Amino acid sequence: MIKSNLDPAVKKYLPWILATAFFMQMLDSTVLNTALPAIALDFKESPLNMQNAIISYVLTLALFMPVSGFLADKFGTRKIFILSLILFSLGSLFCALSHNLDQMVVSRVIQGLGGALMTPVGKLALIKAFNKSELLKAMNFATIPALIGPVLGPLVGGYLVDYLSWHWIFIINLPIGLLGIILGIKFLPNYVSKITHFDFKGLLIFASAALLLSISLELMGKTKNLSFILLIFILGFLLLYYYYRYARKTKDVIFPLNLFLVRTFRVGILGNLACRLGISSIPLLIPFMIQIAYGQSAVVSGWIVAPMALTAMFGKSAVISILNYFGYRNTLMFNSFIIGFLILTMAIPGINTSIYWFLPSVAALGFFNSIHFTAMNTIAIADLRNDQTSSGNSLLSVNQQIAIGFGITIGLAILRFYQNIESIEIHEAFRNTFLTIGTLTVLSGFVFRRLHFRDGDNMKSQ
Repeated sequence: MIKSNLDPAVKKYLPWILATAFFMQMLDSTVLNTALPAIALDFKESPLNMQNAIISYVLTLALFMPVSGFLADKFGTRKIFILSLILFSLGSLFCALSHNLDQMVVSRVIQGLGGALMTPVGKLALIKAFNKSELLKAMNFATIPALIGPVLGPLVGGYLVDYLSWHWIFIINLPIGLLGIILGIKFLPNYVSKITHFDFKGLLIFASAALLLSISLELMGKTKNLSFILLIFILGFLLLYYYYRYARKTKDVIFPLNLFLVRTFRVGILGNLACRLGISSIPLLIPFMIQIAYGQSAVVSGWIVAPMALTAMFGKSAVISILNYFGYRNTLMFNSFIIGFLILTMAIPGINTSIYWFLPSVAALGFFNSIHFTAMNTIAIADLRNDQTSSGNSLLSVNQQIAIGFGITIGLAILRFYQNIESIEIHEAFRNTFLTIGTLTVLSGFVFRRLHFRDGDNMKSQ
């Protein structure tokens, strides 16, 4: 092992390099929500048509994350990490220079390519550089910005939009990215591993299926040509079936089918998908409602959303105790019901109600979301064998990103459906959307009935 022979300066700055990547990615994933109405106004688009700016990034993350480890092993961690920072920074610059939604979507795809490589390769370098006794401390330090980013994101986005312009939410990535590149060139080790087989064909089939399914959902509410939507939807499912047939007869596929023979993994994946279909659109819908229905500024919407990320930190500190006491099955079932109920409460305020009425619900939602995501992610990998952990964790990450994309698409499609009803005002459309999404989230909790009371016991703290 060469870990002990590393230059002390490398160990000192390596967590900072990863922290730079985490901060950029987490800030970028939240800062855009409060800025989309302003961008839509500049592009002369309806704010409800702007979801492609988010979904294009999320889907690119999902589809290219599985390639990150292979590329790092083949070309080296330093080269791929620096490439990821260059792509992310270039994508940010192109976003700031965009003049219409199509240009923004292309720019976000470039950003997504960088993001898909950035954090996985940075984590890989950290794991290879530090001994196990040092790794937890280094990883905890590096991930602090991942907690701070979502808190600052809505506020930074709001202030930049109101006092400068929306372009600055992307420009601020450039000096951070440049700092990461300089530190990476100087201090990041270039670990290269023996190249193993990578299932590019399987990834292409799976990615094509996910893309077609996403496009079909995104077109819902945008076009009245239902036969075209249905055709794309069916093609997506046919590609999923093709992947199933391909995986049955192929060795070393990217996502082995035997993962789904593990019940806790199966329930964790399905639960992740079902819950996030409801939860994922909320951080976008709230700023939209505050700005569009209530006519408030981006700064105000940022202050309303920010507590969600702040209370998520408390959720992370409480989740172990809660899981130890209630178990995974009860926690996930009843937590889904609580989250669904909190979303339903957002439909209560009328147009003349103070917007600060939403703060308790938003703050509580952040706390319970944090518990939910941690519990879902850990139960999914609880019973995987060592040889399944890598592919299982990769599929879990891909599933999360796809579910977020689907959730945002479905949330805005529901809002668009209610908005198209002539007798309903925009505020009522938001209220009905929260009622629908809240109900779906409550129902998603029943997925976790398939867990046994003892499932996850091996993951509890002793």
